[in-house]
Amino acid sequence: MKKVIVGLGEILWDVFPSGKVLGGAPANFAYHVNQSGNKGYVISAIGEDDLGREILGHLTQKNLPHIIQHTVYPTGTVQITLNRSGIPKYKITDKVAWDFIEFSPHVEELAKKTSAVCYGTLAQRNYVTRSTFFRFFKSMPAESLKIYDINLRLNYYSKNIIEESLYVADILKINDEELDILSDLIHLSGNEIERCNQLITIYSLDMVMLTKGTEGSHIITGKCKSFLATPQVKVEDTVGAGDAFTAAFITSYMDGESIETAHRYAVDVAAFVCTKKGAMPSYDNSNLILNP
Repeated sequence: MKKVIVGLGEILWDVFPSGKVLGGAPANFAYHVNQSGNKGYVISAIGEDDLGREILGHLTQKNLPHIIQHTVYPTGTVQITLNRSGIPKYKITDKVAWDFIEFSPHVEELAKKTSAVCYGTLAQRNYVTRSTFFRFFKSMPAESLKIYDINLRLNYYSKNIIEESLYVADILKINDEELDILSDLIHLSGNEIERCNQLITIYSLDMVMLTKGTEGSHIITGKCKSFLATPQVKVEDTVGAGDAFTAAFITSYMDGESIETAHRYAVDVAAFVCTKKGAMPSYDNSNLILNP
């Protein structure tokens, strides 16, 4: 039976100089959960506008289950520019639909049958959506997993929001730049592995997933440490690669695979996403090639 795994938070258009593609970390995560064989849901909000209607069309086209609320606020957009290595820089629109996700009866019903939820920091910039996050967590089954993909963007975070998110999390996903920011905020010391172990101890985490771009990635628990190098691929852009990594690892791990096996799958999926434009390329789960 497929597990219900939810991406909760922002859905938006990533607007590149060459055009726009559907994005937002929770939507990306839910999409790759589906690609990896479980039932990924995205919970978010859109405006009563053409951009919002286009999002619904894309979700239907991608067969992505969703609870998408309609608000009086505009659909979210992010202006993205890429450097020569394909690394993105973001300009994120304020006061948009995903800032106002309500804890509706429909959302509560889904929470009660959710096996895992992935959430970030950005969508907590507004109290309405942040409140929905924590009500969702409380409604989930006791044995469910909460994955905090920290996703620090621009100035849309605070020590208080980060720490409250860490205290409810079972698993933290973070990249090396975010680890440095967090270390300054909460006064961690030592090398990267030592700081990840400190996070596990301080916030009673089961696991930290640390990604380092081209330098590889670590999965760290109290008993296990897995490191894998990043495959060398021709990069189109890196947007959504971290979300794909998280989704692939979590679905494989929750399906009973070892940490090492789940880690390898996550690395392969993330590398594949880097070779394609946008965060939601289509691929066959068995060999990670583009579907015809």
